[in-house]
Amino acid sequence: MKKADLDKFRKLLLAKREEMSKEISGITSRFDATLKEKTGDLSSHSYHMADQGTDAMEREMAFARSSKSGRFIHHIDMALKRIEDGTYGKCFGCGKQIKVARLKIVPHARFCIACKEAEEKKG
Repeated sequence: MKKADLDKFRKLLLAKREEMSKEISGITSRFDATLKEKTGDLSSHSYHMADQGTDAMEREMAFARSSKSGRFIHHIDMALKRIEDGTYGKCFGCGKQIKVARLKIVPHARFCIACKEAEEKKG
């Protein structure tokens, strides 16, 4: 792959990484405060069970989104490492070059379309 193409993909990956990092920061900052701190009620009385359940569900969903974003950042970091070591764009399955059109859509791709489809069929 040409150096100019690699530079474009590096910039694209770095931009996506920054976007995901901001998303994670936003998610965690919204849920750092306890329910009492968020509502301003400092009494020792319990909140309604439905409110506690809603809060727990929102925290669980935020954790899931944050975890998914973290995995995405890991895949981006691995793609950036492949750019540095000269293996970016090579399919992990067959070793052939992944088409640029696929990398534009999924810049962190490790497999060409045929190998990815075969992997998905396996399990």
